[in-house]
Amino acid sequence: MVDFWVRSWTSDDPAAARRLLTPDVETEWNLDAPVDDEELLQVLHRIAAFADGVRVAARTDAVDGAALVYDLAAPFGPARLVEFLAIQDNLITEVRHVYDVTAIDRFFPGLYAG
Repeated sequence: MVDFWVRSWTSDDPAAARRLLTPDVETEWNLDAPVDDEELLQVLHRIAAFADGVRVAARTDAVDGAALVYDLAAPFGPARLVEFLAIQDNLITEVRHVYDVTAIDRFFPGLYAG
C-alpha cells in the first residue's frame, strides 16, 4: 500500500493517491500555510510536476504506518521531504510532512502559495 502511495503521487496521479486516503484523513505540515487533504494533494502534484525527480532515500515500515525520506531533485538543486503515514485497514488515516523549508522556498518558489 505504501509503495502504491509513493508511485501515485510521484508519478503525478493524484486521483490514485486520493483513493488511499480516508475521508477524514488528518494532515499536518511545517509549511506556513493551512493544510487539508486537497491542499496536500495539490502540493504533491506541484512537486511531481516541477521536480526533475523524486526518490525515496530511506523508508521505515511499522505495523501501523511508515516513515519515508524523499530526495527531491529540482532544477536548481536538491530538497528533502520527510513523510509519516498512519495506516489502518489499508488506508492512510494520517499524513505528516516535514519539508526542508529553506530549500523548498528557494527551489520550488510559490509551491504552497494559495
